Amino acid sequence: MMKSKEYRKIGETVYEGVLPNGLTVIVIPKPDFKEGYAVFATSYGGACRRFKLNGVWYDTPAGVAHFLEHKMFDMPDGDNALSTLSKNGAQPNAFTSGDTTAYYFDCSTGFEENLRMLLRFVSTPYFTEESVAKEQGIIGQEIGMGDDDPYRCAYYSLLKLLYEHNPMRDEVAGTAESIAEITADTLYACHAAFYNPTNMVLCVAGDFDPQRIYEIALEELGSMEGSKPEVDFGEAESAFPLESYTESRMEVSAPQFFIGAKVTPVLKGKELFRQKIVSQLALRTLFGASGKFYNSLYSRGLLSRDYGYETDYAAGTATIIFEGESKDPQAVLQEIKSAVAGVRENGLDKELFERIRKASFGSRLRGLESFDTLCLSHMDGCFEGYDPLDSFETLENIDIRECESFLTEYLADDRLAMSVVLPLK
Repeated sequence: MMKSKEYRKIGETVYEGVLPNGLTVIVIPKPDFKEGYAVFATSYGGACRRFKLNGVWYDTPAGVAHFLEHKMFDMPDGDNALSTLSKNGAQPNAFTSGDTTAYYFDCSTGFEENLRMLLRFVSTPYFTEESVAKEQGIIGQEIGMGDDDPYRCAYYSLLKLLYEHNPMRDEVAGTAESIAEITADTLYACHAAFYNPTNMVLCVAGDFDPQRIYEIALEELGSMEGSKPEVDFGEAESAFPLESYTESRMEVSAPQFFIGAKVTPVLKGKELFRQKIVSQLALRTLFGASGKFYNSLYSRGLLSRDYGYETDYAAGTATIIFEGESKDPQAVLQEIKSAVAGVRENGLDKELFERIRKASFGSRLRGLESFDTLCLSHMDGCFEGYDPLDSFETLENIDIRECESFLTEYLADDRLAMSVVLPLK
């Protein structure tokens, strides 16, 4: 059965239920909207390569989760679920990250039929050695194209500077060598381990009866069973990078940089969610487009509009990342260090911090009208043990000193590393 939780301040109601086999079902009603959105996801991604199930440890090649994502659309009757959904008016897609694989669609008609197809194909593994061999060629080409991508090169070079043990340092798609080790048996085994109801969540947003969504999930998936696997992401990481700098040369018009640092993440629950919000507020206040840092570097030609920053949480890690294009990446690194030193000495700009807090509140309110944002945030919250709609209350209670401490601890000089791609000439 579904139970409701009301959020009166923001006018939202969320329904949640758990099937007898352990699958979590979340429904966010949106009365009078024609659009419907659904995501069916597993807590399994590229970094989940070593795991224990029923007391036995398994080691798998890099790239299996991503390989599975590609192959799950094939059905035993020869149909392709991607084509079937598209013909039925849906816009389907999927993605694999370090610790999640998600399959989703949105549509304005035929939602129930599309939802049943989503649940069926994700829960129905079908692989042959011939189809696996064909997919190895396709993904191999994808990997080869990625090797020529300066952005990906700089990004993964940074992760290799920061992480010694965690598989997040390796590409989600794997390598040509690792995917050559994948067989149909590998895919069946990993599907059985991770695509089981205790390790998955279904989240739906639209003008639907929550109990009806629960009943559809029960009809389609009620016979599924499984135990949640235990994943090993490797030895505990040092707070400091292995090395602080690496560079390579590729065909780029100007130097591309990634600057990063490791954060010690709170592992689960409300405190993890609070840390995520603290990191967002802290970085936006000091390094956002409305602050002195960005505007000063932009006016001096050290940063372009192709500049971004985030804290990426995945697979037991949290990584602060700055990325962009600059004629002098070393100068950008020094400016980041100088900005953090200023926080250490004088604190953050209190007036700007309050404006950023209000802006964050407003952007989250607008996000309530984005069905994919709503569902994906609830997916993350389900896997990590928090309620994403608690963000409004959490925002009000964060003190500026929490943000200052976050910046000065995790962006200390000796915690920073930089990866640069320079032009060939």
